[in-house]
Amino acid sequence: MKKVLLISLLVIPVLFGCKKDPVPEDNTPTIEERARDGLYDLMKYVYLWYNTMPTVKVSDYDGPEDILEALRYKSKDRWSFVTDYESFMASMQGSFVGHGIRLSLDNANNVRVVSLYEGSDLWPKGVRRGWIVKEINGTLIAPIFISGNNTAYNNLMGPATAGITNTFKFINPAGQELTYTSTKASFTINSVTASKILDLPSGKTGYLCFETFIEPSEQELNEAFANFKANNVTDLIIDLRYNTGGYMDIAQQLSSLVLTLNDTTKVCYKLTYNSLVGPEWNESYRFVRTASPLGLDRVVFITTRSSASASEVVINSLKPYVDVKIVGDTTHGKPAGMNLWGFPFPSDSDPNPDYVYVFAPITFEYLNSLDQGRFYDGMLPDVKAADDITRDFGDPEEASLKAAIGVLQGTKSASVLPVRRPRIWSEAGNQLPTELFLGPPQAFKK
Repeated sequence: MKKVLLISLLVIPVLFGCKKDPVPEDNTPTIEERARDGLYDLMKYVYLWYNTMPTVKVSDYDGPEDILEALRYKSKDRWSFVTDYESFMASMQGSFVGHGIRLSLDNANNVRVVSLYEGSDLWPKGVRRGWIVKEINGTLIAPIFISGNNTAYNNLMGPATAGITNTFKFINPAGQELTYTSTKASFTINSVTASKILDLPSGKTGYLCFETFIEPSEQELNEAFANFKANNVTDLIIDLRYNTGGYMDIAQQLSSLVLTLNDTTKVCYKLTYNSLVGPEWNESYRFVRTASPLGLDRVVFITTRSSASASEVVINSLKPYVDVKIVGDTTHGKPAGMNLWGFPFPSDSDPNPDYVYVFAPITFEYLNSLDQGRFYDGMLPDVKAADDITRDFGDPEEASLKAAIGVLQGTKSASVLPVRRPRIWSEAGNQLPTELFLGPPQAFKK
């Protein structure tokens, strides 16, 4: 659990006001007030845009979330956040509570399954992406989606609590109506949602649909690429259309799996911090040794506006070394990331406190070996293509995958513009990482 240790071993320096103050007899600060003050001191030192922070009266704010919103550089920073420690750690370990299903409305106003985790009790029943959902608990679901009534949908599905049961009426690809009852449960999600080998005229092509960069991803990626290598794939399509982020070292691993063993001497990405900590913290990270590197000279990525953070790290890092093509839509545009701090901060007297909060202010930008980055408007696709939710991942006739295959085959087949982007409806409470995280390059010292 190295990433947990990276958080828990932090020590805050004298610069952050570690001097022990006398405890007021009748006015002891609350944990929210202490967290607010701690985050303020932290951001003055490590925030990427620290020199844009306004002058504020800290005591005017109730807690860390409020002070963060007051200090955030709003013209660029859409991502800095504060969250509770337990839920954050659960999300990064792949812990999920629910049915494991996401839905969206297609062009014909049918509600369809967009994705389903293998831990869902609907998975062994055969439910897959592209199935139509006609009713939930006897209620027609399409009118709710057409009206955009998210509250009605959440009320119908219920909270993210294990034991809640819902009944779904599906229509499968064969046109059969099937009714299944599903009980929400706690399970570990699979971050590799599809891994297939496509036999194309140009040769064997690996297709990887990858959803999030979390702790279980390391083993899942190793297994997928071992299969690719054993089958001598000559091309690769990496589908990141719903991948919103996660750990930086998993992005480093995925990038490295595309290349060869010898490429561990080359720079994968560079991290650049602000002028206060940058001289000490700026660092270049090289590709790492992996068990099944493919040694490819080209790769096609499928992206949407939801392809963010760690997904963009992989694309940007590979650009100097292989022929990178992007199919789908413009990426999210997050060329920056954050170190993580648990609060209360560790100290010499209490090196392992019971953490309540995680602080994640933006602290660095990442560049590739050619110093390319800072794409705050996203990375543009070479070929536009629709997110075709009527077909399962890995179906060669699905619009985005078909366009990616076209790029490899030299035909560049694509959807006619403009391309409609379906709104994805998740279960109540987004339980997946949506940013880019890095353990600190070194511990703070008192």
